[in-house]
Amino acid sequence: MDQDPFRVPVLDLLRLAVPAAVVGIGCALTLYALSRLAGLLEGWIWDDLSAALGVDRNSALWIIGVLTATGLLIGLVVRYVPGHAGPDPATQELVAAPLGLRVLPGLALALVLMLAGGVSLGPENPIIGINVGLAVALGLRFLPKVKANVWLAIAVSGTIGAMFGTPVAAALLLSELDAGDRRIPLWDRLFAPLVAATAGALTMLQLEDLDLSVQVPAYTYGGLEDLGYAIAIAVGAAAVGLVAVYLFVPMHRLFQRIGHPVLMLTAGGLLLGLLGALGGEVTLFKGLSQMQELPGLAATTTALGFLAMAGIKLAALLVAATSGFRGGRIFPALFVGVALGFAVHSAWDAVPLALAVGAAVVGIVVAATRNGWLSLFMAVAVVPQVSLLVGLVLATLAAWLVVTNRPPLLDPVSPDARPGS
Repeated sequence: MDQDPFRVPVLDLLRLAVPAAVVGIGCALTLYALSRLAGLLEGWIWDDLSAALGVDRNSALWIIGVLTATGLLIGLVVRYVPGHAGPDPATQELVAAPLGLRVLPGLALALVLMLAGGVSLGPENPIIGINVGLAVALGLRFLPKVKANVWLAIAVSGTIGAMFGTPVAAALLLSELDAGDRRIPLWDRLFAPLVAATAGALTMLQLEDLDLSVQVPAYTYGGLEDLGYAIAIAVGAAAVGLVAVYLFVPMHRLFQRIGHPVLMLTAGGLLLGLLGALGGEVTLFKGLSQMQELPGLAATTTALGFLAMAGIKLAALLVAATSGFRGGRIFPALFVGVALGFAVHSAWDAVPLALAVGAAVVGIVVAATRNGWLSLFMAVAVVPQVSLLVGLVLATLAAWLVVTNRPPLLDPVSPDARPGS
């Protein structure tokens, strides 16, 4: 006898729409407030303070000093602030278990210092942790019948929607998380999270201009040869990403041997400063605005120059992610992919620049995130040209074959390796 299909009460979906929208707006406001605060602090450190001291902000001395001081300050937060700024991101997925409220102030402080100081990480892991912690705590307090995992999905979606200015990225991410009761149709499970993602995206778009695109010439499909280029570039970029993957755990364990978080993060800051002095300011910070500067450097930079930028940024990402800094890896990986694309085009100008950038972004982000949809979205966000889609889908599939069954960009450390211990 056939079972009746599982039915989701439509009224239940509608009742959750308003709380989901409120959470999405709150996620956007939290992201905006912390980003603005970090931007103000960044301007004071890198512009006002350096000018007051008569130091060039691009000088090696200033870059090394600021990054080392940033590591020291974040180390003090991790060691002494209640909650130790949350778990070490090197041991956590992008979406992790909700954090307690006492952890969130320290995590927010570490995030602001990280963004302002020029550390080569993005805000995604900490801001998702903050928003999920707030949404779960407040949601269970005021609407206890809604389960914690639902509030988690809503907050993650609201944050991703706000971060990228579109709910599409949240939908693609959630479709790969396998969240919720599988008997429930996907779009019923996505209903409240997508309300939050839409509210978060609309709120952020009202507050600032979110443009991830890099200015490159329009792409015209060049036949099977272009598909071959896309596959080769994506496979090569994924292989570069796997180098970072296999270095990740040894580097994290090496930093962990230092023992004290203040010393560990100060050492990490010093190494980041040395890398920044070597690569220049374009290799500092999370990389979003820096990657948009690369087209202006194309006339004066060789393929080896772009390759060096990509290598230094990847090394900085590894140091920052393994030495205890609170941040995410998507945005710096994005910079690496764009720089690799420019390097490929500079070396072989027969390869269309838009195709080279898109395929390289797909390869490196697939290796860093193990999320095919998100990687494809990031590539299209950076090079928003529909004519690239066929090549980029094939590039994603090729890159996926390279990274599947490989370890993630993560260190599954033992439970006793806690931050601040």
